[in-house]
Amino acid sequence: MRLRAVAIIFTLVLGVLAAPLAADAHQPGKVYRIGYMSIPSRQSAADLIDQVFLPALREQGLVEGKNLMIEWRWAEGKVERLPAFAKELVQLKVDLIVAPQTDSALAAKNVTRTIPIVFLFPVDPVGSGLVASLARPGGNLTGLTLTPSVEIFGKQLELLKETLPQASRVAVLRNLARAAVNAPLLREVKRAAQSLKVALQIVEVRGPEEFDHAFEKIARGRPDALFVLADSVFFLHRHRLAQLEAKHRLPTMHNVREHVEAGSLMAYGVDLADLFRRGAVYVDKVLKGASPAELPVEQPTKFGLVINLGTAKALGLTIPPSVLYRADKVIQ
Repeated sequence: MRLRAVAIIFTLVLGVLAAPLAADAHQPGKVYRIGYMSIPSRQSAADLIDQVFLPALREQGLVEGKNLMIEWRWAEGKVERLPAFAKELVQLKVDLIVAPQTDSALAAKNVTRTIPIVFLFPVDPVGSGLVASLARPGGNLTGLTLTPSVEIFGKQLELLKETLPQASRVAVLRNLARAAVNAPLLREVKRAAQSLKVALQIVEVRGPEEFDHAFEKIARGRPDALFVLADSVFFLHRHRLAQLEAKHRLPTMHNVREHVEAGSLMAYGVDLADLFRRGAVYVDKVLKGASPAELPVEQPTKFGLVINLGTAKALGLTIPPSVLYRADKVIQ
């Protein structure tokens, strides 16, 4: 009888010890099916997906083609395609939807209140209505943000002004098709411009077909530099933007290093690769049973200034030592 009691106690102890382990592991034999719907094209995001996101998922034990199936949906810059993508993924009964941007996350939220949704880089998840708060999202969405606050866009303008001390007029390129998303960004840039005594020339486009006309309009305004508001469509067409900037000899500030790698002058902002790596951890946590409603939205922790010295030379610019010294990466 005493041996039986000891055996029961031993079994209970093992159960208690094993419970956290089970909750911290994927279900053996299960193939998870997730959806990924994003504004850019697969090609434009290839490096981030293939070299960062998928390897980060593998580190969490999620291997595409083994225990993970991914339904990829790429809008090719056409935001209007997102609602249909979201409906398709819901009909497929995926276990989770990765919707990186504000628009893709909102499209997913509009069609499901039950399937977990992980976003990667909206600018303002609370203000855009994705979550109730960063600490307690309160619904079926959670993830990461592109910025700690919109103040970073004012910082970008400050760096541009420091790079070009004589600049008194700066053109701002904005995607009017996503005005609701970038309105807070534009307000912050206007605030910073007033403080820096810089006049702004706001030029708006609704898509890449208007780029040429927009740059002609910018050229007529004779600005000293160009500031491009963060936008997924601009990211998708970053190589074309860099070509137009070079054609019109415009020193330009962007928000992510990929633009500078494409040939633009400079960028200051978050490390997208870091967001994709951390996003994979969120996917893993939710698939293991964590509730998006209780999983706090995380803000970025890694920022960087990237400068293309080759572009600076082509523009006849000398980057001030004070700016160059602070650069996290310099492209020759």
